[in-house]
Amino acid sequence: MNLVPGWHPMVVHFPVALTLTAGFFLTAAKMARGEPLAATLATVGTWNLCVAAVATLFALATGLAGVLDLHVGAAARAALSSHVKWAMFTSLALILASVWRGAGSAQQSRPSWLFVAVLAAICIALSATAYLGGENVYRYGIGVERAD
Repeated sequence: MNLVPGWHPMVVHFPVALTLTAGFFLTAAKMARGEPLAATLATVGTWNLCVAAVATLFALATGLAGVLDLHVGAAARAALSSHVKWAMFTSLALILASVWRGAGSAQQSRPSWLFVAVLAAICIALSATAYLGGENVYRYGIGVERAD
C-alpha cells in the first residue's frame, strides 16, 4: 500500500519553479548595473535556491515512495529508472549548489560566473528530469489510475 499516493506530482513543482526562478534572479544579479538592485536580486535568488534544495528532498522522497510497490512493464520500468537516476543527480547537484551559495558567500553578494554556469547546468538537468517525469505519466501512464 502506497502511503503517499499522488503527493509526488503535487510536490515536484516546487523545486522546479524555485530553481528556475533562482537561476533567473542570480543571473540577473550578476549582470545588474546598480549595487542595491544586484544585492536584492542576489538575496531573492539565494533564498529561492535554498528553499528549492529543501523542496527537492520532499520531491525525491515522495517520488521514491511512490515507486515502492509500483508494478509496470519493462518499457515503463526503464523510463522510470532513467527518471529516478536523473532525479538523484539533479537533487544532489541542487543541494550542493545551495550549500555553495547559502553557506559559501553572503546572500546579497553577486554570484561568480562559474556559479552562474553551474546553476544553468543544474536548471537544464532539472528540466530534463521534469521532462522524463512527464513522459512517465503521459507516455507510459505511470501513476495514472483507470476509471472503470
